Amino acid sequence: MGPDRADAGGEPASEDRIPEDGEQVRRAWEDADRESVRRGRKVRRRFGLLALLGAVLVVAGVVGLFYAAFAALTSMWLFGWLLLIGGVVGLVQALQSRRSPFFWLAVVVAAINLAAGFVMLRRPEATAEALTMFAALLFLTGGVFRLVGAVVVRGPQFGLTLVQGAFGILLGLLVLAGWPSNSLYVIGTFFSLALLFDGLALLVLGLGARRAVAMAGEQGGNGS
Repeated sequence: MGPDRADAGGEPASEDRIPEDGEQVRRAWEDADRESVRRGRKVRRRFGLLALLGAVLVVAGVVGLFYAAFAALTSMWLFGWLLLIGGVVGLVQALQSRRSPFFWLAVVVAAINLAAGFVMLRRPEATAEALTMFAALLFLTGGVFRLVGAVVVRGPQFGLTLVQGAFGILLGLLVLAGWPSNSLYVIGTFFSLALLFDGLALLVLGLGARRAVAMAGEQGGNGS
């Protein structure tokens, strides 16, 4: 008698199941490849949007450097609205947690944010002058501390710390020398430089990540 094509329980022989199992494995690999490609495209699209945001920030920073006064007023308006919105949200959260031991502290912080946002929106020029004075004093204080620390400690970075301290003092004195007439230009320049460098960082990160994801997808496709 020849070999039975089915066992006692009526199940097909193992030789008949091998092609079916191979076909299932092949289909599973194809589905996994398609899913990997889809996810790779989705990730590249997100990093592309990140790079696009970086490019927009770079353009805004460059334009702001040429129109520093407008950039300063724009930043005051933006920060004013952010403080107002943050104050409203903080006040609502404080009222929702009235039994918290930090209730009054949250109310005070929210009130300060609301008052600061209101002042920034009503008096953007005066706010820019105050921020410029604060920045100049910050530069002076940081420069003095770095200069004194470099002279006292004399560590391995003595020269670099000394130059940083002297540069901070010089920058603070230059800002104070033109205060308050240069307030809008100082704040606008700082704000534009922050946009420019943040945009460059996002642009490099987005493009580099897109390239890395594409290379990983190509290597995975070649390997499969």
